[in-house]
Amino acid sequence: MEQENNKTIYAKLHKAKLEIGKITKGSVNPFFKSKYADLNAIIEAVEPILMKYNLILLQPIIDNNVVSQIIDIETGEKIESYLPLPIVTDPQKIIASITYFRRGTLQACLTLQAVDDDGNESRQTTKKLQKLSNQRFDNAISKIHNNQLTKESFLSMVKDYDLTSVQLKTLKEL
Repeated sequence: MEQENNKTIYAKLHKAKLEIGKITKGSVNPFFKSKYADLNAIIEAVEPILMKYNLILLQPIIDNNVVSQIIDIETGEKIESYLPLPIVTDPQKIIASITYFRRGTLQACLTLQAVDDDGNESRQTTKKLQKLSNQRFDNAISKIHNNQLTKESFLSMVKDYDLTSVQLKTLKEL
């Protein structure tokens, strides 16, 4: 009976998770000045280990849900995690949502941990950042809209400022 239990999807996932460990945060989110593990890095880290245990990862969209499925190809057993897609008409935002949700559902499905790539980022004391005035922010946004300044240039200029949630939202919507 013990040998049969080692062939369940849960036993295989247990072995795979022991090998996967923590995922390195190698990408940077310029809006929140934070690091994260991108979808490709996660798949690159987990897929070969899953395959070693005859588990396959699929990420279909089913009934407007982004789904991460891990299927045991020997038994047909599966586990899955899903998130409903938001109602959006902009194709670029739809694709961005799909990518973001694929990463999130895969992390949830495998309860993946992410580790800072420099090892000490979370322990460093944070310095107090200067606020960016709304007038300066609005002037820069106006210049971006008039093609006098690129969004990327602006982001590099404000990396040492503490932006408000409204300013961050405005940048995301550009």
